Amino acid sequence: MAADFQNNIILFGEDNWYHFLPLTLTRPVCELRVGILTIREKWEKWLGSKGSFITQDYLSEKYPICIEQDNLLINSTFLPTESLVNAIKQLDLNHSLMLGTEMVAARISEDRLKRLETDESVFASLNAHDLVDNDNIAIERITRPYHIFSKNGVEIVRDFELITKGKTSQPVSSSNHVMGKHAVFLEEGAIMECCTINTNDGPVYIGKNAQVMEGSLIRGGFAACEGSIVKMGAKIYGPTTIGPHCRLGGEVSNSVMLANSNKGHDGFLGNSVIGEWCNLGADTNTSNLKNNYLPVRIWSYVSQGFEDTGLQFCGLIMGDHSKAGINTMFNTGTVVGFSCNIYGAGFPRNFIPSYSWGSANGFMEYQLKKATETARKVFERRHLPFTTADERLFEAIFLKTQEQRNYV
Repeated sequence: MAADFQNNIILFGEDNWYHFLPLTLTRPVCELRVGILTIREKWEKWLGSKGSFITQDYLSEKYPICIEQDNLLINSTFLPTESLVNAIKQLDLNHSLMLGTEMVAARISEDRLKRLETDESVFASLNAHDLVDNDNIAIERITRPYHIFSKNGVEIVRDFELITKGKTSQPVSSSNHVMGKHAVFLEEGAIMECCTINTNDGPVYIGKNAQVMEGSLIRGGFAACEGSIVKMGAKIYGPTTIGPHCRLGGEVSNSVMLANSNKGHDGFLGNSVIGEWCNLGADTNTSNLKNNYLPVRIWSYVSQGFEDTGLQFCGLIMGDHSKAGINTMFNTGTVVGFSCNIYGAGFPRNFIPSYSWGSANGFMEYQLKKATETARKVFERRHLPFTTADERLFEAIFLKTQEQRNYV
């Protein structure tokens, strides 16, 4: 990292934004969490500068762009590695790094960047340096939602080193049983008592004011971010991450919860990504393996059909503000959109469009008014305001996803 690197960071990735739906209905690609940090937080820490966003028009109110005289554009699907960061730092003004036809990063002046709105040839005018034949630069990237959990282990290790370098962990209580070759790190205010921790497969990171309750069994890599809670007796197989202010219980394997979501009770969650403000009721279970052991197929918003993940294990991809009632079952490779309410016996369909209400017996449209009322109550429970900007976001997503609610 270079503390004196002062370029203004602007993160883009909208060519891939549709591939990450439904998770990106409410955020730019760079706000996805993989490892311990979001992609934006990774680049900010590596480069020592704050980032802003090029994103969808309806998201720009919440995620605005900041343009300065000297700007560093970074493709959000690329994750920072030491060699890639060094290559980016060496960029001259109005030069770019390419991977074939795809831009990885560009250092661009204010006047050229502002011309982009009306002149797409601006990027072509930059002096390009192709990374295709450069074996000295390590490339890590995500292009699909399921890459978030499949690459989570490598990113936990990389983020752990980045976050904890030069810092000292809070003492790990002697009531815990810790074994393994990787480290355990507790931030200020973190509490962990009477737990069994195995770090042979990766480090364990417990964030500021997070709590791991008694009897929890954790195999790294694992990250519990700021203010999160692991409930008593939880069984966690890494690599797993729970974002800020999440609650986690039951059995979990290789999954990521972005932030502010709850799975507080028994039930299995495996090889899954859960968005923000979601709730999985008691004994909710996800299947992550097909009985015939074939690769899992999941819904693609781009092709409007099911695509082969190439993965034998893939569970649930759930968009923000969706809820599952007690004893809900999700089949292998299920995709749930934004603000869905799912309940009842049996397996619901493998693709549930945003603003859906129902079960395996059928779905209907979840009324916008009722959805926003529920969200407002959820925010109130966390002592957070549900703003007019939030209301506009809910309405924009409702209209944007209307054509998907064809329940034939």
